[in-house]
Amino acid sequence: MRMFGALLSFLFFVSAGFSQESPAPAPTTPKQTQLPTVKEHVEVTATRLPEDPEEVPTPIEVITGDELRARGARDLRTALSPAIGVEIAPGGDAGPASSVPDFWGLKEFDAFLLVVDGVPWGGAFNPALTTLDLNDLDRIEVLRGPAPVTYGATSFVGVVQAVHKGIDDPERTLTVHGGSYGSGGGAFSTPIPLAGNWSSRLSIDGERLGFRDERTDLRRGHALWRLGTKPVNDQRVWFNFDFNWLDQNPASPRPREEDPGAEGGAVRPLGLLLAEVPVDANHNPAGAFLDDHRYTLMGGVDHKIGGALWSTLASFSQSRQDIFRGFLVPPLDPDAGPDAEAHGVREKITLSDFYIDSHFSWKLPKSFTFLAGADYLHGTGNARGADFDYEAPFDGGEEVPVDEPTTLDVTIHDHRDFFGPYAAVEWHPFDRFRIDAGLRLNVTHESRDDADPGADFLNTDHRTDVRVGANVGAIFTAWQHGADALSLYVNYRDTFKPAAIDFGIGEADSGGDAPVTTEPTILKPETSRSVEGGVKGRFLSRRLELEASGFYMNFSNLVVAVDIGGTPHLTNAGEESFKGFETGVSYLLPHDLIARANYSFHDSRFVHFSQLAEDGGGDIEVFDGKRLEMSARHLAAVSLFYAPTHGFLGGVSMNYTGSRFLDRGNDPAFLAEGFPTVDVSAGYRTRHWEVRIDARNLGNRRDPVAESELGPEQFYLMTNRRIDGSFSVHF
Repeated sequence: MRMFGALLSFLFFVSAGFSQESPAPAPTTPKQTQLPTVKEHVEVTATRLPEDPEEVPTPIEVITGDELRARGARDLRTALSPAIGVEIAPGGDAGPASSVPDFWGLKEFDAFLLVVDGVPWGGAFNPALTTLDLNDLDRIEVLRGPAPVTYGATSFVGVVQAVHKGIDDPERTLTVHGGSYGSGGGAFSTPIPLAGNWSSRLSIDGERLGFRDERTDLRRGHALWRLGTKPVNDQRVWFNFDFNWLDQNPASPRPREEDPGAEGGAVRPLGLLLAEVPVDANHNPAGAFLDDHRYTLMGGVDHKIGGALWSTLASFSQSRQDIFRGFLVPPLDPDAGPDAEAHGVREKITLSDFYIDSHFSWKLPKSFTFLAGADYLHGTGNARGADFDYEAPFDGGEEVPVDEPTTLDVTIHDHRDFFGPYAAVEWHPFDRFRIDAGLRLNVTHESRDDADPGADFLNTDHRTDVRVGANVGAIFTAWQHGADALSLYVNYRDTFKPAAIDFGIGEADSGGDAPVTTEPTILKPETSRSVEGGVKGRFLSRRLELEASGFYMNFSNLVVAVDIGGTPHLTNAGEESFKGFETGVSYLLPHDLIARANYSFHDSRFVHFSQLAEDGGGDIEVFDGKRLEMSARHLAAVSLFYAPTHGFLGGVSMNYTGSRFLDRGNDPAFLAEGFPTVDVSAGYRTRHWEVRIDARNLGNRRDPVAESELGPEQFYLMTNRRIDGSFSVHF
């Protein structure tokens, strides 16, 4: 912090020199009214073509990079805090750098699609949330509901796309920051001149982020170099090189109390979470780590061929993950002694993805836009590891030395291939009416081999699925006056997605004692059919925007975690229903004030699902009609930010997460109450520099926000209150 203060002082005086050389802004009379500058928003997620989100028959929001920087957003929760119907739980099984999003009442880290500059981020496996970097962004696009047919790596409830600044952006920015629990870091972005028609931009950043939780932190380094030709008649060539180095010391989820109705259970004072486990306890073995080193190479070309624009992009990424961690194993009985049984894993995972998309788009007579193409996604995952047992104190305050396994002979090999041709059409039969339709043929193949030489175990499985996906929607402008309009829209979507894969070592020998088994390890694909309708409006010369929508989705084969004999597994969960409505309003007030408010109601339930009871007694538990665990029915957010180009800045935002059940059986004893979190920002900026302080989770709420899929009946808590200071220079 002393080094940070010294650097802050140095940059302050340097930037002060810049500001003295700049001409003073024109004076403004006290009576002059300053109206906000309204920028036209552009999105590319819904159709892969640049469009006004207000004219698309699906709910989509654009959060600009300027607003992200005004909020001081460096993590996904802060970045999406004003988004309608979205709740982001920080942390999770993937470590403190990750998060677990909630769209349409489905809180799963793999249920949505993450896209960066047009490329599915995480590819054929799970969204690579831990390596998502928010530095130097132009905007974030948030689409609620299933992904369009143009993406092979589909999702059911939402798409988040991060779009970086253009390579010809001239701004150079240096930022340093520091704060709670020894946190600190810096970021630098700059254009790099190239010869001829080529331009490039470099972004680098690094940080250490500390937490109140025992032995929990992360260290990250990231570099992104983007280069390409300047667009000429919509034609260009571009390349991106992205490198991310992430080392994490993970936190532990906090265990829930034992089911009070369980036979033979001890009579204890009932609470939601086990009272003997402190909020910041860590039950990982000494020296636990979650390291992920990832690089991505991508490129593309846009070229005019006749009357069509031909666009092709391709990417290759590889992630090397190194894991050493552990979790408590239920049933947990603190009355039996100070220590609890725990199960750990040592694992090395290599994930490789190759993605290519090529399509043609035509602007045709009679107000037709036609797009046709195909994409292919290949993923290879190789894991090797070993599991072990150990004991950890309930209070989690002391490190538990564990001999790290040296022989990693349990292996998992998984290969996935997703291919699909698609076509989409946009038709304006008359000025105020638009119809969108899309069709896709999904062809997927997966093969998996699990082996454990020590148990003489080998399991092999493969699966091929062919299924058509479709979407159709319409939007009608019921009223229009200049730039203002009120539109009604409706859409229907039929979506297909191969089931998520779990590389959990320690589960491979659960199929039986035979040397070779035919137990299926590849789950059934998930499918959904959804309908949605709503209204979009913009008024007061587009300074006021509002949206309201309702949705219903019938879902089959949802992948959920189950506990079998103290070991977590994934299984298909029959049929579910998701329904609700979402509303939001944003207002650009005079004098650089931005106000936002939204409210959402989500009702997510199992329709038909039953499983063997976790106590191993052979009974069947039926969950028909039960709410999905950790799914909040009510979400709300309110914020007010003052972000002038010069002078004092600041704002306050509040996010509310409603009550949610911590168990699948919806026992009233395990209904967690709703909670708010409040963030506050304040600072000062000039044309050349900015200094600010951001306080997150001001009330220090530590409520359960995400369930672990690896630690049965255990929950990650809202991260602690933190205060960060930062200083930025623009030159």
